Amino acid sequence: MRPLIRATLEARVVQLVNLERSRRGLRPVEADELLADAARAHSADMAARRYLAHVSPEGGTVADRVTAAGYRWSRVGENIAWGQPDARAVMKDWLASRGHRANIHNPEFVHLGVGVAHDTRSRIVWTQNFAVPAG
Repeated sequence: MRPLIRATLEARVVQLVNLERSRRGLRPVEADELLADAARAHSADMAARRYLAHVSPEGGTVADRVTAAGYRWSRVGENIAWGQPDARAVMKDWLASRGHRANIHNPEFVHLGVGVAHDTRSRIVWTQNFAVPAG
């Protein structure tokens, strides 16, 4: 995926999350590059190996991925999706799911990293990593 397209999609998701949070009277989350790095790596891995899961085939979790990216956290959450053509469509799907919506609406989360990748058919794989920093 071209870097400008990736950056635009990722930034739009952060923007839509904060719009949704503001509608609920919640403070915005701040984009975090370490969380985005972990999200991009997970999206790329899922796209390359054709799976959609919070746990990698080797057993790696969102906590493992975020820690490996260098983010020091006290709480993390993850939303994933595959195939939605744009940020608005993926947000609509996440908001229609109780678990995904809970992450978006969680007032404790402070930071968000979004990562996207294309699969072999140019469909988009999406990952959101939410976190509360340690300390």
